[in-house]
Amino acid sequence: MVTRTDSNRTGTATFGFDWLSVALVLGGVLFFYYVVPIVSLVLSVPAGDLLARMSNPTVVDSATTSLLSASISTVVATLFGLPLAYWLARTNGAVRKVVLAVAVLPLVLPPTVSGIVLLTVFGPGSPLGEVAIAAGVPLTRSLAGVILAQTFVASPFVVVTAKAAFESVDQTLEHASRSLGKSRLTTARHVTLPLAGPGILAGVTLAFARAIGEFGATMMMAYYPRTMPVQIWVAFVELGLDNAYPVAILLVLIATAALLILNTVASNPWE
Repeated sequence: MVTRTDSNRTGTATFGFDWLSVALVLGGVLFFYYVVPIVSLVLSVPAGDLLARMSNPTVVDSATTSLLSASISTVVATLFGLPLAYWLARTNGAVRKVVLAVAVLPLVLPPTVSGIVLLTVFGPGSPLGEVAIAAGVPLTRSLAGVILAQTFVASPFVVVTAKAAFESVDQTLEHASRSLGKSRLTTARHVTLPLAGPGILAGVTLAFARAIGEFGATMMMAYYPRTMPVQIWVAFVELGLDNAYPVAILLVLIATAALLILNTVASNPWE
């Protein structure tokens, strides 16, 4: 009886494979589907030629615009996203579910739809847009438009990831702080935020990476000044694929740097 049971348990191994090996083979196909195009892109342009193209004023301008706008968008997303994430992590009820659903909605909306949604509020034909134009601060075809688009699509990463980080903090520590007479704000600053810090940094990093790679909503809100994704599209349409490589490779390098941050100083939300 024991021999038969052992045989059943190891039956798959008898034929030379087990389900873990099958999973490795099938998953490996998808893994290489990720890796091969990235490697192909990096190897598509000689290093010397790539550096020469990187110094092109158009590339420099688009990189500068992307880094500046993404940095500002990330600061705005963090400034307003952390309080929302904290509230979501420390409340319950139907209202919380509705708020969370709305906060996550930009993640599932097609980017062009996000741009259309924003245009109804900030576009030239909207009341707010008209007021901004009259004040000399247009909210479309400007750096402000880029920031508005990036913040809309990237801020949910701060909210969702920070919410999970706040929920991971042992609330008995917060209760202990409150029992010592500390206010909720003081407790959040000196207890909750430090403990949730690595998870919050992960959300901030993801938001920056998403903002700098945003294309659809940015195209709708602010074709100018051009960000790197917009410049890639323009170079591809007007000059061909080869001319889109330098900025595309630069974006890959930035994304790789974001992953390095997630795996070193931040708390990787996927682990």
